[in-house]
Amino acid sequence: MTYVVRVERKAQKKLAKISEPYYSKIKKAILALAENPRPTGCKQLSGRSGYRIRVADYRIIYEIVDDLLLVEVIELGHRRDIYD
Repeated sequence: MTYVVRVERKAQKKLAKISEPYYSKIKKAILALAENPRPTGCKQLSGRSGYRIRVADYRIIYEIVDDLLLVEVIELGHRRDIYD
């Protein structure tokens, strides 16, 4: 089953500000969520709903809607700023 990946506008703006080589790695990780929304290393968040994956020093926070086959990226950023 292939999921549809939707990236919120806020996350798109943050992604555009990230420089290479991290930009390519993060984009590749987001696109890979379509095939496997719960990859090895993903963690379910305890303080809020959703999951997170790590890409170097960056974190991608997303929610999965299994009924609609949808993965929605709601936040991304550097690990020191993402959980504020």
